[in-house]
Amino acid sequence: MSAESRVVILGSTGSIGTQGLDVIARHRDRFVVTGLAAGGSHIDLLARQAAKFGVPTVSIACKTGAGALREALDAAGAAHTRIICGPDAAEELAGSRASVVLNGITGSIGLTPSIAALQAGSQLALANKESVVAGGHLLFDAQTRPDQINPVDSEHSAIWQSLRSGSHHEVRKLVITASGGPFRGMHRSDMASITPEEALNHPTWHMGPVVTVNSSTMMNKGLEVIEASRLFDIPADDIDVTVHPQSIVHSMVEFRDGATICQASPPDMRLPIALGLSAPERLGDVARACDWTHAAQWTFEPLDNDAFPAVNLARACLRASQKHTAVLNAANEQAVHAFLGRRLPYLGIVDTVAAVIDQMDAPLRSRPRFESVEEMEQIEDEARKRADDLIDMQV
Repeated sequence: MSAESRVVILGSTGSIGTQGLDVIARHRDRFVVTGLAAGGSHIDLLARQAAKFGVPTVSIACKTGAGALREALDAAGAAHTRIICGPDAAEELAGSRASVVLNGITGSIGLTPSIAALQAGSQLALANKESVVAGGHLLFDAQTRPDQINPVDSEHSAIWQSLRSGSHHEVRKLVITASGGPFRGMHRSDMASITPEEALNHPTWHMGPVVTVNSSTMMNKGLEVIEASRLFDIPADDIDVTVHPQSIVHSMVEFRDGATICQASPPDMRLPIALGLSAPERLGDVARACDWTHAAQWTFEPLDNDAFPAVNLARACLRASQKHTAVLNAANEQAVHAFLGRRLPYLGIVDTVAAVIDQMDAPLRSRPRFESVEEMEQIEDEARKRADDLIDMQV
């Protein structure tokens, strides 16, 4: 990495973005922030970020927020910061030829900025798993060189690091760890009355609402199985999920000789974010390490697929086609928003996703590969509409 790496952060006011800026604040000699993108709901925070890091350009998705952002920037002491706005603003910023683009956007709207970053030749520090899940080959075809994507999800960063211990043909399986979420140990019959407040009470991680609900249903692990399979070219049947409540081992790679290599650290997203920004180098003093002077117990247990069917549903979609995984993701986003809006019961989230996939299965199999982002968006729109129709029937 050069002495001063130019960084663009997409989703700068969210969990990944704010922690990324915290890493950069501790290493100002290594990074300069050249652009920040946000959705527009936290304009004052975006303005303060721009002022603190002397950012020349910021973007928001909503044009109507430009005036308020201008006022906030001026008040924060960032009067010279340029604003770009509109639905394509993040994509424009991602394509500005930064050294590294950290994509912390939630949802499949993060795909086109990911593609723009790759096409511009930037290294992509990818926390937007939907770019892989929904976009499939559209994302990877945009690469201008090998190894242009640095995984930032803690699980995929752990696999990425562990894979350095051997070559691809020596891998027997990947093992993705899961905290178990707030409902670990519960039976499906006990989950009917779960509320949004309960689902948002994650025992380990502090994340956005959609990701937190996905963690509670284990849909996040299903999406991570898809992402791992595509990032590391490993078949779905060679990827296991194990429940590890301590969240110290972030994932593992089992090699053909019987060795299993893991990456372990106390839960702190700044560690994978920092490596995503600085790889192949490691920055110093990013997060605390395990304390080996005190006794500790790490436990692992199998996932209860009856209580949490989302992982097997995701595996089935991965085996079926790229379009199936896009439908899975889009229908799930719609169902989660409906649950958070109290329009859908908790168990209805994954049930609705499964029903949408069943409805769309035959036509998806007839043409399983996307020809363009536009085609992907059309199929996503259909999946969202079908999900809404099913949700309305339950209200």
